[in-house]
Amino acid sequence: MDIDVKKVAMLARIRLTDAEAAELGPQLGGIIGYIEKLAEVNTEGVAPTAHPHDAAMPLRANVVSNGNRREQLQAVAPNVESGLYVVPKVIE
Repeated sequence: MDIDVKKVAMLARIRLTDAEAAELGPQLGGIIGYIEKLAEVNTEGVAPTAHPHDAAMPLRANVVSNGNRREQLQAVAPNVESGLYVVPKVIE
């Protein structure tokens, strides 16, 4: 399982020590075991849901509550050009 953990860590670009990989192996095995147990549950006739609660979300009125304040907000910026903030180039 250590090799699988290290392979997944490498694919996820996560650096793990051997001790961390050894600790994560059983934890990941437990998670996979739980997923396999869930796959055994009979879901025949159960409608798929996106949310566990069948409640409608309250919607707010579609009105503008905060007008255009660009000039006011950009007045304190050190450098603005054509309505955009100008920042130093960062090239490595």
